[in-house]
Amino acid sequence: MAVKIRLKRIGAKKAPCYRVVVADSRSPRDGRFIEEIGIYQPLQDPALVRIDVEKAKKWIANGAQPTDTVRDLLRKLGALE
Repeated sequence: MAVKIRLKRIGAKKAPCYRVVVADSRSPRDGRFIEEIGIYQPLQDPALVRIDVEKAKKWIANGAQPTDTVRDLLRKLGALE
């Protein structure tokens, strides 16, 4: 089972808001997930990024692959080198 750390959209039309989730790569974007580890609200100034870094590191150590966007967010938080 390939596990990804990715964004799940929960915002309204033209008002995006995302949850950072750990999910099976075969599940739909807004579908089933294993664990929620944070939120991302890009429209706030500055953008709100709140991710549980310890959980993210644990999942990455267990083989989960973050998507490009999540990888950038984790780098901003200092969770990745």
